[in-house]
This record gives sequence, structure tokens and C-alpha cells, in this order.
Amino acid sequence: MATSVTVRDVILAPGNGSFFYDDQAAIRAGVATDGFRYVGSPLTPGFETIRMPARSLSIGLVLSDGMVVWGDMMSVQYSGAGGRDPLFRTDEITSLTRSVVFPRLKSTDISNFQAACRHVLANHEGRRLPLAVEYGVSQALLAAAAHVARTTLTEVVCSEYSLPLPEKRVPLYAQSGDAREINVDKMILKAIDILPHGLINSREKFGSAGETFRAFVKWVAQRVSEIGEPGYHPTLHFDVYGWIGLEIGMDAGAIADFICAVADDVPDYRLHIESPADFGSTKAQLDEYAKIVDLLDRRGSNARIVVDEQCNTLDDIKLFAETRAAHIVQIKMPDVGSVADTITGALACKQAGVGAYVGGSCSETDLSARVSAQIAIATQADMVLAKPGMGVDEGISIVGNEQNRVLAILDYRRGQSAPSNVMASLT
Repeated sequence: MATSVTVRDVILAPGNGSFFYDDQAAIRAGVATDGFRYVGSPLTPGFETIRMPARSLSIGLVLSDGMVVWGDMMSVQYSGAGGRDPLFRTDEITSLTRSVVFPRLKSTDISNFQAACRHVLANHEGRRLPLAVEYGVSQALLAAAAHVARTTLTEVVCSEYSLPLPEKRVPLYAQSGDAREINVDKMILKAIDILPHGLINSREKFGSAGETFRAFVKWVAQRVSEIGEPGYHPTLHFDVYGWIGLEIGMDAGAIADFICAVADDVPDYRLHIESPADFGSTKAQLDEYAKIVDLLDRRGSNARIVVDEQCNTLDDIKLFAETRAAHIVQIKMPDVGSVADTITGALACKQAGVGAYVGGSCSETDLSARVSAQIAIATQADMVLAKPGMGVDEGISIVGNEQNRVLAILDYRRGQSAPSNVMASLT
């Protein structure tokens, strides 16, 4: 049945992301810290200081039936790095949203999510809208479609993309931030599927030959054995922010050798290494990561390469998946833009036999995190980031609980719609 619900008005609300925006180039250069601050001058354009509070901008669609549905616009922690959009500026985003997006929203059919995204998020003056705008507006459009259909976001995705309704949760991946030891303990005590990220983003944390990083990997594995419940056996996932390449060398063979050595340190665990090197462009990243993946596969290593930097857009995701230039692709949602592209990207990875990691950033919001949980479960991604923030507990609660609520709703509806099947199972 066609809907008569339309967008009557649009409202904006400034807000805060759940962490900070950090100048990755300055941090890589080895700046000093002062408490939680970085000391020195920023290197990435747009940054006034090396660490700046993350900001967000909520967009609310006031529907003709009185309902208001929301989406959140923001950027990622390391804005302006690795081919990403520049730093999020609330005033600039507000101005563009009012002048370009508002009129489009008032002339779109919100009952069809994909069509609405194509209309509202079309290029402006020959260019894509800022990816933060795409991200937040598409969240609101998905919420609007779900409101019209009186379903969950997950059900809208499954309906529009011809997917079966999910029956199982997606493995949860938590990130430690700088409070490594205490946050690793939290993750283990909560039996998180994939841990700990580690934030290996400086020479100090990696070591001149990687010895500091290797010691940390072995400590995490040992800590799982010490305090984990019997039978708990997580995947170990470490984001090294390109430091293998920076310290060991930008040669695929040398990088593969190092990763194999790390995997041999923890032979009983599946090992994920995210961003082993940043080769400076999408083309170079594709070529060199494909070599590393091939070397690891031929050696039978239990290590898996995860791509992040230089793999930002839907086209990038498809290229890395189709050419097997990674074992797992992080679909970093604010960098991808429209959540419709995240959905398509996750499905493209699965079709290519490559791991789909529905990710994002600690700088996001509770709202965008809940949307990511529903998209991950609808597409049955291989893993989903527990976000936002760096406190561990909050992200686990927000993303994990959202998954569980959706599964409970779907289980309830199956029971309500198929009483004959229930009776048959009892006889």
C-alpha cells in the first residue's frame, strides 16, 4: 500500500561525538603528550590542535503524521588521513544541509529507502555531498522507511535487498583505546568475540622492530588464558596503523614475514592484522595488499589482513573484495557515506568470499552505532564494531543490545505468524 506520509519539515540539532578527532600525521611524527592532550602543531589541514573534540549534527525529519525520525552526521577520528574527507565542520555542514538537502527531502517518497537515498543524496554541482551528510541523512531515511512500514531497520534492509531475515547475531569486536590492559580485561570478562584493537598508532607502541607490539600480542593471549572463562577463545585483532610498513619496510615480503612471526607467537588463535601498511594510494594499496594476502595464504598462516586506509568508498570496497586484496574489508561507515553503500558493500564482500567488517569510528554517536548494528545483522556481516567511544563497556552495550533486541523482535514475530509450525514441532 502506498504511503501518504511525507516529510513536512526538517530540524537540526548540534551534538557531540563520543571521542575526539585526532591529527594522524602529527601523531605519526612522534609528538609528545600532556595528559590526554597532544603537544605540538597540527599537520593535517583543518585541525586547530592535534586533538579536537568530535562534533556531530543530528538531522530530524518531521513527518506529516507528527513522528520525528533522526540521523547523525559526523566524521571519523582520523579525519583527513588515508584519503578521507576533511575534518567535520558543523557550520559548513549546517549551511550545505539547509540549502541543498532540505528541499530534496520535502519532495521524496520516504517509503522506499534506496530510491529516497538516490534522490536526496544525488551529486550537487557535479560532486558528491560531504560523506558526513550522506551518512546522517541516510540514517534518517532508513528510520523513516521503517516508521512507514512499522518494522525495524533490519526488516527494511532485508525487504529492499531481498535478504532472509536474520536468525543469529554478528560477532562483536571491541576496541581498547590507550587504556589497553584494563580494557582488555573488560573485554575478556565480557567474553567479546573479537578483541582488542590495541591502538598501535605510534613508534612507542609498536617498537623499533615491532618487539613492543609482539609482546603486547602475547600478553593479550596469555591474559585470555588467565582470566577468561573455560572455552572462551576469541579472535585477536590488532590495528597497527601502518606501523609494520613504517618500521619493517614497505616490502610485501618483509611485511608478510613479520606478520607470520606474530602469528607464530600465538599459534592457537586466529589473528587479524588491520592496516599493516599505508602505501599512499588506493591503487598501490590494492597491489601490495594483494601480494601480502597471497603470501600469507600460500604459507598457511592463521593471520588475516584487514584493510582500512585507502579503502573508503563503495567502489574501493568492491575493488578490494573482487581482487582479494584483503581477507577482511573494514566498511568504515562514516567514510563510506550513505548507509545504503555500507549495505551494498557488505553484500559485495560476502559475494566475493571476503570478510565483511561493518566498522566505523570511536567518534560516532549512540544513534549511528545502533543503525550499524541493525545493518550488520541484516547483512549477516562477519563482524561489527562495538562503538562509539573508547570506554569499551558503552559500545558493547549499545551495539550488542541493539542486535539482541532485533533478534528478539524477529523471533517473536516468527512465533506470532506461524502457530501451526509451533504446534507441529510439539507433536
